[in-house]
Amino acid sequence: MGMRPGHEAAASARSQDWLLTRSGEPRGVIQAHALDELWFHTGTACNLSCPFCLEGSKPGDDRLQLLRFEDATPYIDEALSLGVKQFSFTGGEPFVNKDIIRILDYALRHRPCLVLTNATEPLIKRLKHLKPLRNHSDELHFRVSLDYADPARHDAARGEGMFAQAVKGLRELHGMGFHVSVAHQKLPDMAGDVVAGGFAEVFRSAGLPEQLTLVEFPEFHPPETQVAVPEITGRCMTEFHTQETRRSFMCSFSKMVVKRDGSMYVYACTLVDDDPDYVLAQTLTEALQMPVSMKHHRCFSCFKYGASCSEMKRNVD
Repeated sequence: MGMRPGHEAAASARSQDWLLTRSGEPRGVIQAHALDELWFHTGTACNLSCPFCLEGSKPGDDRLQLLRFEDATPYIDEALSLGVKQFSFTGGEPFVNKDIIRILDYALRHRPCLVLTNATEPLIKRLKHLKPLRNHSDELHFRVSLDYADPARHDAARGEGMFAQAVKGLRELHGMGFHVSVAHQKLPDMAGDVVAGGFAEVFRSAGLPEQLTLVEFPEFHPPETQVAVPEITGRCMTEFHTQETRRSFMCSFSKMVVKRDGSMYVYACTLVDDDPDYVLAQTLTEALQMPVSMKHHRCFSCFKYGASCSEMKRNVD
């Protein structure tokens, strides 16, 4: 399967910027050692227009196109042949996508699934369609975005009433027996136990367990933002990381499938789809052979903070 001309040119023309820093040192790279987790981008369309969105998602957005059932199933099948352990889905808002229930039903026949959602109207309207998915032996897990434990601060970016809707969606999912967790923004000026305490109060007030898993994210910036961060060299990867920690980078054990310009592509990870250099291939088998450069500014967040979109419990050998 050949790449479309624009992406083929980008992939084949990875220049010195891919391999070398501005000072000419070899960049740090990560080589995949497995495909434990396969991510699907369901499309950048969303019901919200959050100014901080790392995907630049908004209603009707088609930077990344809506994933269709027939787009996803070949990659699910290929991933199964490569030993995948989990399928994960991100957006945009996955429940804007009309095919998401059918895709989840197919994936759950084989492996556990994780869905990232804002848990507002698109999900709430489809709760009844989620009920049959509980019948699969593999678990369906939802990660709900609550940027802050303060409703006013959350709604300042996401829109009035969105905090209450998200908490309602979270409560409904938990009540239906699904595993749930919460993603929030990193607050460097606030101690971790204070942040956790604020969310525990929110959960308690909503009748949820106080100790729901919290996944904290640093500022990733909207797509194509130019961010000045230290460059990661090959020497950095050996002086500040071990073989074990290098194998915990998402690009070493996961890949992401997206639909763009009418065709399907495999990107290095969930955080780099705004840079065509990170189009690795159109098949998972080929993509796993490609070393991944640490040149993207979001790679620095992984390097410095251990940031990861994954919640998989993994054995790193």
